[in-house]
Amino acid sequence: MSVSEIKERHAVATETVNNLRERLIQRRLQLLDTDVLTVANYTAAQGRSPVKFGATDLVCCRTLQGHTGKVHSLDWTRESNRVVSASQDGRLIVWNALTSQKTHAIKLPCAWVMTCAFSPNGQTVACGGLLDSVCSIFSLSSTTADKDGTVPVSRMLSGHKGYVSCCRYVPNEDAHLITSSGDQTCVLWDVATGLKTSVFGGEFQSGHTADVLSVSISESDPTRFISGSCDTTARLWDTRAAGRAVQTFHGHKGDVNTVKFLPDGYRFGTGSEDGTCRLYDIRTGHQLQVYQPQGGDENLPVTSIAFSASGRLLFTGYASNNTCYVWDTLLGEVVLDLGELQDSHKNRISCLGMSADGSALCTGSWDSNLKIWAFGGHRRVI
Repeated sequence: MSVSEIKERHAVATETVNNLRERLIQRRLQLLDTDVLTVANYTAAQGRSPVKFGATDLVCCRTLQGHTGKVHSLDWTRESNRVVSASQDGRLIVWNALTSQKTHAIKLPCAWVMTCAFSPNGQTVACGGLLDSVCSIFSLSSTTADKDGTVPVSRMLSGHKGYVSCCRYVPNEDAHLITSSGDQTCVLWDVATGLKTSVFGGEFQSGHTADVLSVSISESDPTRFISGSCDTTARLWDTRAAGRAVQTFHGHKGDVNTVKFLPDGYRFGTGSEDGTCRLYDIRTGHQLQVYQPQGGDENLPVTSIAFSASGRLLFTGYASNNTCYVWDTLLGEVVLDLGELQDSHKNRISCLGMSADGSALCTGSWDSNLKIWAFGGHRRVI
């Protein structure tokens, strides 16, 4: 078979697959008994009004200063008392969130770090980046750091063929970690041995077809995780069956930059380069809500998202100045912009993280600072 014949057959097969996908999407829409507008109207009909914020309901209570470059990633401990951040200055810094003090400042072998994560027991941190294509594990109990803060790497997880875009420990398991990469795959690692346990995607037809940018693991069922990719889709995976994605979620028109499970483990949110955030339900496979700013901000790429402990609030960072909208997830309305509050960031908010107990939000920015926001008074969001 000649090369031209192979190319022709490939083009025909691609067109057939695309037609089948479009038919499937249309059929699913026919079976959908509601839409996002109906959901919002139903919620309003039940007497739910948008969440209201007063001047002191959400306040900046800590500013974490110490980085000299753009902050790209952050993560909380499960105890909600420490934060780890990764910056373009080539350092990981571990902060005491209650006192603003730095407890560790780790100089990285490769400065182009993109992601960081705390282990469930808070004794190790992981990070990955752009140039070395590995995920590095550091022990915070190491006593061999030199005066420059150089801590020896306790484990290097090597095997990706592209940059490491995101890393997350499996909840309640210090021995397992999931990474996503520019090589279009996600990998489940055994941290103790440094070996791959499972690979998700790659040569499998149900895998992503472009760079994978983000992963989120379900707290209620750690065998399930969501990945977001430059192929405009989000995919649900089961770590017990790595061969193919369980579900594929369409809707975005641009790269899916960030994904996040809600605390219940049945729904998850996405943020995209197309300027929208979307809410999906893995039980039905359908989209529940779309969150798109109005008034000239509708095309701002979404950089990061986080949910409140109840899931009622969605915090979204955008690639524009210090914009960070707070959405009412039920009604799909913006109820607050952190960028308009006192002591807000002076540049783009690049990463967000909600503490495990839901008491505080941490934001990281290109202004090289992190800020911790807490609900004032006795406010309770239901």
